[in-house]
Amino acid sequence: MELDIDWQDKYADFITTPRKALSHVRPGHRVFVGTGCGEPVALVKALVAKGGELSNVEIVHLLTKGSAPYADPKYANCFTINSFYIGENVRDMIQQGNGSYTPVLMSDIPKLFDSGQIPLDVVLIQVSLPNHLGKVSLGISVDIVKSAAENGSFVIAQVNPQMVWTSGDSCLDIHDIDLLVSVDEPLLERPSKPLNDITKQIAKNVVSLIEDGSTIQFGMGRVPGIGRIPPAIMHYLCDKKHLGIHTEMITDSILPLIESGAVDGSRKTVDRGKIVTSFCMGTRKLYDTVENNPLFSFRPTEYVNDPFIIAKLDKMVAINMALEVDLTGQVCSDSQGDKFYSGIGGQMDFTRGASMSAGGKAIIALSALDTKSGLSRIVSCLTPGSGVVTTRGAVQYVVSEYGVAYLFGKNVQERALALISIAHPDFRESLLKEAIGAKFISSDFADIEGRFVVAGEAMQTSKLLSSGILLNFRPIHPTDESRVRELVYNLSQETIYYRFMSHQQKFSSEQIHDFVYVDHRKDVAIVGVVPEAHGEDIVAVGRYYLDERTNRAEVAFVLRDEWQGQGIGTFLFKYLVTIAKNNGISGFTAEVLRENKGMLAIFHKSGYKVETTIEEGVYSIRLDF
Repeated sequence: MELDIDWQDKYADFITTPRKALSHVRPGHRVFVGTGCGEPVALVKALVAKGGELSNVEIVHLLTKGSAPYADPKYANCFTINSFYIGENVRDMIQQGNGSYTPVLMSDIPKLFDSGQIPLDVVLIQVSLPNHLGKVSLGISVDIVKSAAENGSFVIAQVNPQMVWTSGDSCLDIHDIDLLVSVDEPLLERPSKPLNDITKQIAKNVVSLIEDGSTIQFGMGRVPGIGRIPPAIMHYLCDKKHLGIHTEMITDSILPLIESGAVDGSRKTVDRGKIVTSFCMGTRKLYDTVENNPLFSFRPTEYVNDPFIIAKLDKMVAINMALEVDLTGQVCSDSQGDKFYSGIGGQMDFTRGASMSAGGKAIIALSALDTKSGLSRIVSCLTPGSGVVTTRGAVQYVVSEYGVAYLFGKNVQERALALISIAHPDFRESLLKEAIGAKFISSDFADIEGRFVVAGEAMQTSKLLSSGILLNFRPIHPTDESRVRELVYNLSQETIYYRFMSHQQKFSSEQIHDFVYVDHRKDVAIVGVVPEAHGEDIVAVGRYYLDERTNRAEVAFVLRDEWQGQGIGTFLFKYLVTIAKNNGISGFTAEVLRENKGMLAIFHKSGYKVETTIEEGVYSIRLDF
């Protein structure tokens, strides 16, 4: 972009000093300050220097990264704050009641300016040098700044040669600005922070949900104690293909993702080939990357956060953060108890858009434990005063470092069990008791106390069947109860007789619980699953129960009838043997009906020493490893 190096001569009548420009601010005015690292720091300093002459000046902003000197208590009679998103620099002031927070969907903020509901007397922004057509770029901060500049009564622009020119819809006509202040200074920067182990594990779990060809939003929020999760997610996305980006904010973390070739936007159904964003906060390396780069399209918030535009992006994945989630699926993100922490931001815009997208996914990520208080972030009842940002009716996926809970379309009992399974292990039993007490979960579940254990990732494998179907094997999960119930009620009477040695027609809750709730420290239950549109179907279950007196385990397994005869039983048996040997178990025992030729063949063809005795048509089998 060819800039006009003679702009100061051409627009001399518009140019003034910061002090003179800020003389236009009067007591009682509402002053807008530009966003993030695009904050016009020199203008803000001049405004605060004038503080002694002012009173009741309301400062409005989305999020600023400067030092926010107007938030100093000594200026309490001069300035008040009204923030659409609470950043670290004003958090204490707002939590102490010396400032205000306006909870609003990010997509709706421009409407407040357009309609005049929040009139802006003075708008302070930072722009690039003008080009030969008399246009300036808002550079790294377009977001709600463009709407503020278009609706403000008096616009003052800090013209900085170090502000980059960005592609997209980032321009203003210089004649729509009332005063220009020439300031040559580095842009504010926000370096990325190191990733910790909790953040990394959450990121891995989130990335497991993201398919090639997805378009992704990375939410603005951060979780106290572990920081921002999106940078860690981007770190683990480099092996994906044909990803697209449509998000309100980008940081330096996007650079390795672009360099890896994972992001090319080639599958995007809107803005194909473009990384669409509204502002960026990072280092000079990021700013130099976006400068005049047609790969990036900086658009105003009313476009980027429009749920209907988001919904047009196929396989849209929205990733946002939470401070607390209750067992029914209510998500608190902007506050915890009676303390406001951040803001609604784009969470609901993107959650709704992603849920309407073809193949879209809305993901809420959080750490299972509040490291500061030592309390669980997954709770039976929200902390009094906590505000719900995403309702239980809109939530889809909740992800912690302990796994993924899919809640959409699930009843309250299923939700509670899923969320307990991804809570911190120290809190699972207490959450289960509280859920039973609150009637979220049936009292029948009282019998699983002490057995609500979630196995790790180690016991996972797969088998490619001759039919070409890939069958995955993993430890049984507390959320598998309904799948196990479906499995046993779809077995033929012959299979039921062989497995349970009876002709029973129904199964009690206790029997289903015995299948599902396993103390994986001594017993093991492995399920074979196939993916379906609604999640997974269980087609096989293998169990062993350790007798600690003999160090032998009783083994049993069952397959859906239509999956028998494909070598699955043999594979599952061998896999259970491998797990048992790794756990130091000496061998297996089993009780098998004489008519169950298939099961007997698996033992006798195992290659291990097998001893058998028969009594009343039942073989007692002992197998040594």
